[in-house]
Amino acid sequence: MSENPGNTLTESTHGVVLTPTAIVKAKALMEREQRDDLRLRLVVKAGGCSGFRYDMFFDERDNEGDAVVSFDGVEVVVDKKSAPYLEGASIDYEDTLHASGFQINNPNASNTCACGDSFN
Repeated sequence: MSENPGNTLTESTHGVVLTPTAIVKAKALMEREQRDDLRLRLVVKAGGCSGFRYDMFFDERDNEGDAVVSFDGVEVVVDKKSAPYLEGASIDYEDTLHASGFQINNPNASNTCACGDSFN
């Protein structure tokens, strides 16, 4: 949230979607931490073998310019620099023999590396 000249708080939104499976898993992880102030923060950082990489973690901070969308009680936060790279992305949770964890499907990624953690 950020302040505007009229001294009221405004909240911007982003285009990231959290799937129902990811909502259930995120809620379970937050309950295990026994904290109701946590939000799922998704960040794009320079690095990785393809140019950019994702960083996703639970966070209680409110930073200026954050965009927030709530999915059945799970708030997903994206900073203003990362938001354009993540427009239309979805976060899912997968638990199979081949993979376990949150998966990001980003239509803006033209190339990804074999590890799936970085994109271009």
